[in-house]
Amino acid sequence: MLDASPQPSLQPPLETFPENAAPTDRTWHGHLDLEFSHRPGETILSRSLVKAPLKVQRPFYPEGKVVCHSIMLHTAGGVVGGDRLSSHIQLQPQAQALLTTAAATKIYGDKGIPASQTIHIQVGAGASIEWLPQETIVFDGALYHQSLKVELAEGARWLGWDILRLGRSARGERFSKGEWRSHTEIWQQGRLIWVDPQWLQGGDDMLESGHGLAGCPVIGSLAFVGEEVSEEFIVSIRNLLDIDSVSVSSPAQIAVSRLMSGFLCRYRGHSTSECRQKMIQVWQRVRQVYGERSLCLPRVWQR
Repeated sequence: MLDASPQPSLQPPLETFPENAAPTDRTWHGHLDLEFSHRPGETILSRSLVKAPLKVQRPFYPEGKVVCHSIMLHTAGGVVGGDRLSSHIQLQPQAQALLTTAAATKIYGDKGIPASQTIHIQVGAGASIEWLPQETIVFDGALYHQSLKVELAEGARWLGWDILRLGRSARGERFSKGEWRSHTEIWQQGRLIWVDPQWLQGGDDMLESGHGLAGCPVIGSLAFVGEEVSEEFIVSIRNLLDIDSVSVSSPAQIAVSRLMSGFLCRYRGHSTSECRQKMIQVWQRVRQVYGERSLCLPRVWQR
């Protein structure tokens, strides 16, 4: 069975990574600054500051005014070496927001220098955020560093996922060179409650090892943090995903582990659509148990 626990890494936080080359005039330094505020019976997008190529569509309310759905866009069509993207998302107390992206994020490998994305999310007391970007496709040769820091106030909750495809495997492309680094930190009331560093290098033996990715080009992580979950809930998720029937020789593996204040689900396999469907099943259960709310898929996923 796949172990969902975070694995040790020698990787430092992304902020300390040296730049291999100075940005050029043809790279983007995009920024997104969003604030969500609670009003009686509704959540509104109270501040929206953008710098191309990052943008945000007007808010949607497919499940009523309580939860604000927002769709983030990258208008350049893909990320290239030297691009630097940053986002700051703030939820005021009691606000509830769901954020996703308009399409998959494509990371190209045409310049031999790193591209980076830094995301900082602050969630006020009693607020909750569902962070559900569509998958990231890292092309062969790409160098990409991503950093996510979430700060939770008392009673705040965060549910987020990350789905990654290494290479355009449908075309037979493999991740033979390049690098993908990810560093996630979740804090609550000034205390670090979960950290998840990951580091994958193109062509590394770990990509094929049974203790690594076992030749799987798709990996995914879903975490729910900010509230303790019971062992009974973890068992219900494992039963939902039929984890006991999955073996190391299966085409895909999925596992669930408890965290200090929440739980973590990991996937490795060959299909982004399968990974997403598994994550949606878990997300739906979290909504039912901890949000007392039914599933509501973002309409942009249904195009």
